[in-house]
Amino acid sequence: MSTAIVPQPSSTDKNNALLRRVPQLTERAKELLTELNLHFAGVAVLTILVLYLAAHLLFVWQAVNAHDTAAVEQAHSQMVAAELAAKPLRGLDKKLENSTTDADKFYQQRLPYAYSEVLSELGILTKRSGVHLTRVQYVQNGVLSGQDALTELRMDASVSGDYRSIVQFINDTERDKVFFVIYGINLTGQQTGQVNLRLRLTTYLRGPSPDELTPEVQAPDAVAAKTGGRP
Repeated sequence: MSTAIVPQPSSTDKNNALLRRVPQLTERAKELLTELNLHFAGVAVLTILVLYLAAHLLFVWQAVNAHDTAAVEQAHSQMVAAELAAKPLRGLDKKLENSTTDADKFYQQRLPYAYSEVLSELGILTKRSGVHLTRVQYVQNGVLSGQDALTELRMDASVSGDYRSIVQFINDTERDKVFFVIYGINLTGQQTGQVNLRLRLTTYLRGPSPDELTPEVQAPDAVAAKTGGRP
């Protein structure tokens, strides 16, 4: 029995077979690279690009939104601060008008215009409280000049009486319709229930109004000479 010998393909035959398949591969590649496939590929690329841009825009929007929120909060804080700063200025014209009216009323009603008015009021206060006011010394200093001229009148006096009367006199003086300011109190003696004080107080003399003008306005020294040093 004879054995058939199958000849092995040579390398030349393999190369020839591969070359014969090249046209088939080329045709297949052409089929894959049709216009439709290119369209799908382009759509896929664009989709990936759109997703990338969307993600990037999302990050940018979040950053801008956070910045805008901080800016809005800062603007709100500035607006609140501006409103608080402007609040005292609201109705300022009315406040100035009321202040001017109150100042004029204080000037006319609580400031004396003559020494005699000061001495008379001190006499009323000492009589009401039951104390004795003696050895009153006066010193005056100009404060304002012009239409609203003011003269500071300082008084240094000795006050004697019992403790209760002294307290009442000091309290009545500070609350009196005439503007008195007590700026010094010194104890000078005490015996048999009597208290002696050195009292320093001041007031301000204004210019008299036309209906308050008198032919003669006496100085405190002249009044004191007539009353023996007592109001």
